[in-house]
Amino acid sequence: MTPKNYLIDMDGVLVRGRTAIPEAMLFLQRLKEREAKYLVLTNNPMYTPGDLSYRLRLIGLDVPSEHIFTSAMATAMFLHAQNPHGTAFVIGESGLTSMVHQSGYVITDHDPEYVVLGETHAYSIDAITKGIRLVEAGARFVATNPDPSGPTEDGLVPACGAMAALIEKATGRAPFFIGKPNPLMMRNALKHLGVHSENTVMVGDRMDTDIIAGVQSGLETILVLTGVTTREMVGAFPYRPTQIVDSVGDIEV
Repeated sequence: MTPKNYLIDMDGVLVRGRTAIPEAMLFLQRLKEREAKYLVLTNNPMYTPGDLSYRLRLIGLDVPSEHIFTSAMATAMFLHAQNPHGTAFVIGESGLTSMVHQSGYVITDHDPEYVVLGETHAYSIDAITKGIRLVEAGARFVATNPDPSGPTEDGLVPACGAMAALIEKATGRAPFFIGKPNPLMMRNALKHLGVHSENTVMVGDRMDTDIIAGVQSGLETILVLTGVTTREMVGAFPYRPTQIVDSVGDIEV
């Protein structure tokens, strides 16, 4: 029997912080043995797939770069589909700028068609101010992901959603978010993998991003309890995952 295809969230499913979840390696090995098609998804646009593959390998998880799909990649696909060979002012790291370049875009601050906001290790108030002025002047406002904050070893730091809110407050123009829970992220991932929704499973640890994105995209969904969501929290949502498992080790590939 042909195995199902898998879209797999990274944080809380395969890794927790800088540590691999114990069952993750065996799950990835089963996917490889069954020759199942899969992508590891992340809303984090800062790193290229090659960077993330290297970081995962350091903690014992073998995920080739071609099996990684980021919100930066989804954003670049969106820009290319909307307006091929356009121009954009980009606030972000190499994981985003490289994908925007690869999509055929020119990155410029001279009358760009888009302002694209991602995440950086340290937001520049000068870059944010320039983005505000360009959006005010008519540039379309796109953001990679709606996450308002992200965890670090020192505590929470503002993420793309928080900085997008700042630009929106200043300009009165809301961004179009590409990453989860936007089903566009899922559809672009399916397209990148070359598979259809009917035979694809979304595996995630968050009801409000992973599972709702899967439900809205017509995917089977599996909630793992190694991340943010507990079993008791599920009942508060109007939608339910297809399955709830303790960890990816309990998924039958």
